[in-house]
Amino acid sequence: MVVPGALSTAEKLRKDGNSYFKKDRFAAAIDAYTEAITLCPNVPVYLTNRALCHLKRNDWTRVEEDSRKAIQLDSNCVKAHYMLGLALLQKQEYPEGVKELERALDLGRGADPKGYMVEEIWQELAKAKYMEWEEASSKRAWELQSLKEACETALKEKHDAFQMEGFLDEAGTTHMRQLEALDRVFEKAAEADTASEVPDYLCCKITLDIFRDPVITPSGVTYERSVILNHLEKVGKFDPITREPVDPSQLIPNFAIKEAVEAYLKEHGWAYRTW
Repeated sequence: MVVPGALSTAEKLRKDGNSYFKKDRFAAAIDAYTEAITLCPNVPVYLTNRALCHLKRNDWTRVEEDSRKAIQLDSNCVKAHYMLGLALLQKQEYPEGVKELERALDLGRGADPKGYMVEEIWQELAKAKYMEWEEASSKRAWELQSLKEACETALKEKHDAFQMEGFLDEAGTTHMRQLEALDRVFEKAAEADTASEVPDYLCCKITLDIFRDPVITPSGVTYERSVILNHLEKVGKFDPITREPVDPSQLIPNFAIKEAVEAYLKEHGWAYRTW
């Protein structure tokens, strides 16, 4: 039960905390938000504001604690899921951290698809996904190299045995062909982990970056949602390529392209690197 007048006092404390935060006085801001939380413990924004202060001080344990409490109060709180994801990544709990960032991204797109937080969340998610891929890729590369060396050793032993039996010319030719075939096999195996050009159909025609949240216009052209919304708002309500009239309400999610992008990124994690 909230004491009469507590909410107005808590709101004043929140504003004080915001003022301290802008001046980088994070300890003072934390004290103000803590008092507000004491008066009104069921207001998520007080917790996320305090969590942001802890984040600025790299106190990730408290960031996690406040973010989890905020999510208990509001499971759709974008900032809480975002900061919880960052805290979990700091603890190297990558799968759970990525899961929270993905949740924050979905919620953010629903609330404000072209807002600054959507871009910020995507960048952190992309970095986390890239780190996951980089770690797995290094492991795969080491395993492939070890296997290749073992195969080369086995072929050399077979070659030496042929030489001892007097089949010098035949053994040499066969050995070279086998080594060349081995190189081709392992080069093919490493293709998915080798950076190259992302296919054009998976990239926005305006930014030329891989799609994140693709939408299709009535003209049949697919764009990145935040980019086309920005164009419609600031340039004009028409398709940038076909010049046909377009209203934001006419944009439809392109699930086919989105699924294709997700499948491509799953196999080519290097494509997450956009920074």
